[in-house]
Amino acid sequence: MQYRVILKIVGVLLMLFSATLLPPIAVSTLYRDGVHYAFLFAYAATLLMGVALWLPTRSARRDLRVRDGFLVVVLFWSVLAAVGALPFVFAERPVSTLTDSFFESMSGLTTTGATVLAGIDELPESIRYYRQQLQWLGGMGIIVLAVAVMPMLGIGGMQLYRAETPGPVKDNKLTPRITETAKALWFLYLGLTVLCAAGYWVAGMDVFDAVGHSFSTIAIGGFSTHDRSMGFFDSAAVEIVAMVFMVLAGINFALHFVAWYRRSPKCYAQDTEAKVYVGLLAIAALACFGVLSWYSTYGSDTETLRHGAFQAISVATTTGFTTTGYAWWPSFLPVMLLLLSCVGGCAGSTAGGMKVIRAALLYKQGRREMMRLVHPQAIMPIKIGGRPIPGHVIDAVWAFFSLYALSLAVISLALNATGLDVLTAFSAAAACLNNLGPGLGGVAANYAGISDVAKWILCFAMLLGRLELFTLLILFTPTFWRG
Repeated sequence: MQYRVILKIVGVLLMLFSATLLPPIAVSTLYRDGVHYAFLFAYAATLLMGVALWLPTRSARRDLRVRDGFLVVVLFWSVLAAVGALPFVFAERPVSTLTDSFFESMSGLTTTGATVLAGIDELPESIRYYRQQLQWLGGMGIIVLAVAVMPMLGIGGMQLYRAETPGPVKDNKLTPRITETAKALWFLYLGLTVLCAAGYWVAGMDVFDAVGHSFSTIAIGGFSTHDRSMGFFDSAAVEIVAMVFMVLAGINFALHFVAWYRRSPKCYAQDTEAKVYVGLLAIAALACFGVLSWYSTYGSDTETLRHGAFQAISVATTTGFTTTGYAWWPSFLPVMLLLLSCVGGCAGSTAGGMKVIRAALLYKQGRREMMRLVHPQAIMPIKIGGRPIPGHVIDAVWAFFSLYALSLAVISLALNATGLDVLTAFSAAAACLNNLGPGLGGVAANYAGISDVAKWILCFAMLLGRLELFTLLILFTPTFWRG
């Protein structure tokens, strides 16, 4: 294990992250909300920690191994959540304990969107902005951004990229050089953010809300600058913009890159995962519309379609925005949407969940096994987009699904042991493991009412889901630390 190199990288990344605390200082100064000191203290502390790690190891120049990449990613996300909590700790409003501050920071960076805060509308503008910025930084993964500057450190970045990027196949790069890949991802991410902010502004949001919500929309995070989330605006135009960009952010960014590079939208129609993804969203929206119409939950078909489609897309993509209290809909719908969030968005997107491509492969594998009962000697390769999928990928998908189901069960039981009822425990575990945010039962509104122990368990679940299980859990195996 290249410990000196690892500490050097974490130090440099902390110094880079300290720069992200400057925009909230500017916002605090602009709005004169009196919280600039909290961000100044956090900036100084983060910068000093980064320098303290970098100075003794600055001469270390060795290639990262795969194991080193895993450790850097887990270390950095853990440390980043800790330093990201500092503004909440230092600020007088909101009054936050260490546990609540870390929970809010981890939720933001992992784009989960679960919150322990109430009275968000009354918080200082810089705190409200900072929460949105945390999600934006976490959306694509600050590690991918750092990969673009790895040549400056004399270290290869592919190991970090493999550990960080979501999805079952992680060796594909958009461009021949990994630094160019990272830059391409971030240009796409930034471009979609700007377009989303412009869309919100045209739809009627002010600049502050438009920028803040564009951050959490493209990150598929779900944090809002208002307690009522998107329901605060009560605007069909705002909700349409949100739905469009939630759907776009849930699609593989590599596919966006190819479509942009070829100047052709046909790429989306030819991609199996994208078609399944859009199909699932359409089915969920129609199901919500049908059930809500049957129970006459809303006064008109237009209002029913509006709320049904928005919540279906928001929950299925693991964004977590709300326009209404969907947890109080007819019980079939909240449970259906929560289970659909387990699938989430496409691989290579900012969405959480298992990813659509894994769900598609599991379905194809299950169908093949049933066909083999009828035709035991038949050779039936599993194909995606007309191309056969290697056996080791299928094995990895099954391993991921098994580990995912086991993790969900264990986390649910652990939460139940802290005193939460079964519905609250299961929904909180699923919402945090899938990086969704809002749950059901006692966590439908926020997570303020659960115990500190439950919050720490859920922080682990958020990180576990953000790093897609293996990257984190491999550190708990003896094999990882041998040699």
